[in-house]
Amino acid sequence: MRRNTSTTRPLYSGELARLAGVSTDTLRYYERCRVLPAAPRSASGYRVFPQEALVRVHLIRSALSIGFSVSDLAGIFCERERGAAPCRRVRELASQKLAALESRLKDLQSWRRELRATLAEWDRLLAKTPRGEEARLLEAFASTHPKSHTRRSPLGSLARGKQGREKQQ
Repeated sequence: MRRNTSTTRPLYSGELARLAGVSTDTLRYYERCRVLPAAPRSASGYRVFPQEALVRVHLIRSALSIGFSVSDLAGIFCERERGAAPCRRVRELASQKLAALESRLKDLQSWRRELRATLAEWDRLLAKTPRGEEARLLEAFASTHPKSHTRRSPLGSLARGKQGREKQQ
């Protein structure tokens, strides 16, 4: 059985999701956030998207991959729909995202240096500690780095990164 792959026929949500590589839940989320125009319903109640929706979903996914949020995109698309040209705003947002990324990289590099030094110190402590005895590595770190408890680890956000990406759907 051959499927009709015409570029003019409407797409049901499951088909659009499959072609775009997202879930139908993601499509509903995009509709709620107004980055994907609400799809009309068929007589039987199914959401039916125009072919242009596939292009829009690809655009959304592309923008998300370089740091734009769904909220950013909702504002940009809203401006477009009102007849404005949000290009300068898009450029400014991208510039802000690059600045934030540069700052984040600087923090991560600093954290890497500190973690390497900590591991070297722990190796020295472990070498002096008899097997089976506690070296109390975390306590040693806390006593020599009293300000560390006030800052959050950039590694924690890496562990949380998957959850954050899921919310960006």
